[in-house]
Amino acid sequence: MTRLHTDPVEVRRRDDQPDQFLWRGRLYVVREVLARWTESGGWWRGDAVRSLTAGDAAPAQEHPAGPAPSTSWARSAALAPFARQEPQPIAPSSASIDDGERDWWRVEAGTGRAFGTGVYDLCFDWSRGAWSLARVLD
Repeated sequence: MTRLHTDPVEVRRRDDQPDQFLWRGRLYVVREVLARWTESGGWWRGDAVRSLTAGDAAPAQEHPAGPAPSTSWARSAALAPFARQEPQPIAPSSASIDDGERDWWRVEAGTGRAFGTGVYDLCFDWSRGAWSLARVLD
């Protein structure tokens, strides 16, 4: 049987993988890491990416005589008409791109010899910077 959770947990790591976690006031010791995977999320569907690819970034500043030339050679009087036709650099957007990336670990863990072990799915959400217990497999 599988039980789904979204409970926050505190995780101690060793060798870049979960070693212990605290859930509902109990300390669980990881006996074995059974699987590890990364969920990238849909970063390409986010509002920030859509605005960047659609050209909705802030407009470039213009000089009184038109757009500023983007290169130093454009200051030449002979090349100035061509320089004004060059695309202007896009100002950086203040929107951040949150791709919803999460790292998952399926671990076998237990609270002690008397209680046996179970299988738990631990998740680290990079956008929140927090761990959670997502699933308990019996």
